[in-house]
Amino acid sequence: MDIITKLADGFIGMFEEGGKVFTGFITDIIPLLVVLITAVNALVKLIGEDRVNNFIQKITKFTILRYTLVPFLAVFFFTNPMCYTVGRFLPEKYKPAYYDSTVSFLHPVTGLFPHANSAELFIWLGVAQGFSKAGGEQANLALMFLLTGLIVILMRGFITEKISFYLFKKQGLTHILNEEK
Repeated sequence: MDIITKLADGFIGMFEEGGKVFTGFITDIIPLLVVLITAVNALVKLIGEDRVNNFIQKITKFTILRYTLVPFLAVFFFTNPMCYTVGRFLPEKYKPAYYDSTVSFLHPVTGLFPHANSAELFIWLGVAQGFSKAGGEQANLALMFLLTGLIVILMRGFITEKISFYLFKKQGLTHILNEEK
């Protein structure tokens, strides 16, 4: 009987711990996300949506910015899944690489900017908790994730662009390669 009691206590204890984590989310993370989302939307409104759009359209002309700064700004300001709509400012030939860069950046950005992809927050919190238990600081981990993410999305964007160009040529879609927006 002692084993059954311990199993029952452990089973209920698991849900009690889950309740504590959930309460922490309600009192800490959810208000943070609401404030961040409100601040970002207010900033876009203050700057003006047309100005933001024009700025993004201009910087997509440069490869390094197209696959680092543009995905970063899209994920930060428009969050997931709206960040993909920024691809509309790019010529068709760059869209596959832009998408690849942007989707690859959704996890690394979460540590410093949880509002950008709140669905990834639970993964980030699990990794960060383990890192903290091992003696690391979450702020350092978040910064390392972000910087590594920027390097990875640049590489992925560049490689995907080259693969896309090759496939466009192979399929006879050279008109896509020649178009400019």
